[in-house]
Amino acid sequence: MSKYLYLSVTPEALIASMLPPAEFGEYMATGTKKSNKGQMIFFEVDIDKIKDLVDMDYIERNCVRHPDGTPKHSVYLSVYRVLETIPLDALKNLYLTTDNGIVLELTPSTYDSSCEEKPSMHLYQELCPVTPQVVSEFCPAGFMKALTDGSRQFHLPKLFFVEMKLGELATNPATGSAEHLPYTHVRHLRDCLLALRGYEKKMKTVVRSYNGSLLYRTVASGFYVGAGKDLIYYRYPSMGELEEMNYDFLATL
Repeated sequence: MSKYLYLSVTPEALIASMLPPAEFGEYMATGTKKSNKGQMIFFEVDIDKIKDLVDMDYIERNCVRHPDGTPKHSVYLSVYRVLETIPLDALKNLYLTTDNGIVLELTPSTYDSSCEEKPSMHLYQELCPVTPQVVSEFCPAGFMKALTDGSRQFHLPKLFFVEMKLGELATNPATGSAEHLPYTHVRHLRDCLLALRGYEKKMKTVVRSYNGSLLYRTVASGFYVGAGKDLIYYRYPSMGELEEMNYDFLATL
């Protein structure tokens, strides 16, 4: 039976498993008895590209079938500073799992640089290795570069984040409608966006830490992982596309 390697980002961990992605996501979200529930976001990792970075003998010894023949669900290999050690070219598809175990697969897409020409504000939820929610005048590629290229006193070796919807607040934070934004902190969000005007750093923290659950219906353009100018983009489908791709996932939003 094949062995798989997964990079979980919520929480951060490198995990070997005998389960393919959809089954792994369901197991991690709900457990074997369906009594535990928790959202999970993870990448599949190309084992062949990181053989020199992991103990393959340990995987071979421990990621084996149980005595009753059932596959091994998970073998934890690392839970600390995992993202920064995995080469970007080893990251395969991204998987979003609901708390009841429904899994949506996202494949890498071409980054649309035209967004860089549009003057608007953005809302980003950082997911790994740090988790603040931030508003910024930087487009996704610019945001990635600013936090990971080493030009600032505070920088990260790699970053994984998602762009979230702002609606009319992206261009009119003062009076734009927030009717369809399911955020509990809209007034504070408006204040942070207004504070960006003329702010030299071009980014401001809205919420200092992630609560561990992402409202998938608030995802805007998609998910981004990278360092410096190197970026992998996972486009988030429209509602119409989701209906065709994975109706069960759409029904949970």
